[in-house]
Amino acid sequence: MRRVLVLVSALCAVLALLSSCAWGDPDGNGGRPPGAPTGVTADAGSATSVHVMWNAVTTDRGVRVYEVYRGPTKIKEVPGSAHMVDVTMLKPSTTYSFTVRARDEDGRLGPPSRQVRATTPAAVADDRSAPTRPGKATGRAVGSRTVQLSWSKAMDDRDVVSYDIHQGDAKIHSVGGNQTATVVTGLRSGTRYSFTVRARDAADNVSPATAAVRITTPGTDDGRGTAPTGFRATTHEADGAYYLDLSWVPPRTDGVVTEYEVRLDGRTATSLVYGGTAPRERASYSFYLGPDSGVGHRVRIRGRLPDGTWGGFSAERTVTTGAQD
Repeated sequence: MRRVLVLVSALCAVLALLSSCAWGDPDGNGGRPPGAPTGVTADAGSATSVHVMWNAVTTDRGVRVYEVYRGPTKIKEVPGSAHMVDVTMLKPSTTYSFTVRARDEDGRLGPPSRQVRATTPAAVADDRSAPTRPGKATGRAVGSRTVQLSWSKAMDDRDVVSYDIHQGDAKIHSVGGNQTATVVTGLRSGTRYSFTVRARDAADNVSPATAAVRITTPGTDDGRGTAPTGFRATTHEADGAYYLDLSWVPPRTDGVVTEYEVRLDGRTATSLVYGGTAPRERASYSFYLGPDSGVGHRVRIRGRLPDGTWGGFSAERTVTTGAQD
């Protein structure tokens, strides 16, 4: 009997140890934290800024934020949809080190990435002259989610420190001034993109953009995988006027959708942009329709995805002002 008790006690001690370890979860919430971000790079963007980039971390819980550290100090938090950040207000002619960590939707913080270093160039006093426009930019798709871009060097009275790559009107990438090519990843298949390149000098003067490079990634994308779901539309009356009430579940994408377009009767009625924390579960929005009863409307909604393109439209709903919902 004593031997059985000893074995039971030993088994309980092992189970307690495994429970306290939470299978590698430092926060004790169960499950595994995200892995360390890979592909981390850091390049000086100017005499006072460094551009840090990394690859998306894949986790079953989704990444809520990435934490960016300069040395041991956390200096930035960016949404899980972002894989880059410009670190500003730095000192010229100084070497900095950076690491990145991912925190998932349950609050678990993953390990740090490998450390990368970047040195800001010397400041140039009274430099107000922007670089010239980079030479003709070209590009091609090298996969359903990847494109390769190249351009000719820009000229500057001092030096070109970096090149900024824009998709539409959004800056999505940056490389050092000694590079004239790059690869952009994390795109959608079967989607048409428009890229431009700008040169930047140490004083943060920015050149005009190149002509747009238009590339369509191969494959098919009917939009259904990026459309809001559970879309509902009703109306209500208040103070002698009617309002349209919408609710939906945001698209499940790699990141947070912060902007939506509402189409009413085939035309854009309004745009909704979340300035703070965008909803991840069910979202809602209401706007003015007019004072007349018995007016029918068709409505649907779509979101702007983290890669800068519009996702698919939701199912279309019909409503009539004054009708019983």
